[in-house]
Amino acid sequence: MKILGIEHIGIAVKDLKKRAPFWEHILGLSHQRNENVAEQGVSTTIYDTNNSKVELLQPTNEGSPVEKFIANRGEGLHHLCFEVDDIELAVTELKNAGIELINETPRVGVEGYRVVFVHPKSTGGVLVELAEKSR
Repeated sequence: MKILGIEHIGIAVKDLKKRAPFWEHILGLSHQRNENVAEQGVSTTIYDTNNSKVELLQPTNEGSPVEKFIANRGEGLHHLCFEVDDIELAVTELKNAGIELINETPRVGVEGYRVVFVHPKSTGGVLVELAEKSR
């Protein structure tokens, strides 16, 4: 698998409107877009850093993965996302190496990327997302 770079850093927040001003107005990051991912029960807002992105994640329903994360750990770093050139190859290589995946079949995530998540048990406690830009 070829890692193309850090695609984004995901940060779980309770309230996008409350947390967004720091990223946009204090740090001066360029707001790129807002997006809802109903399947995951999350609303996002994305800021461009020129080399990567910061993605704020707000749960939209009880029991969503981000809502559970905030309930257990509070707001903060949720995941690190790496862009890969071939998501299927990445899944195959990870499975062959005994790495536990949360989803082995890529699904469509924010901005149309095809994504899989690596379980934190396999990474030393960090949720890792791998994403392939839609073709």
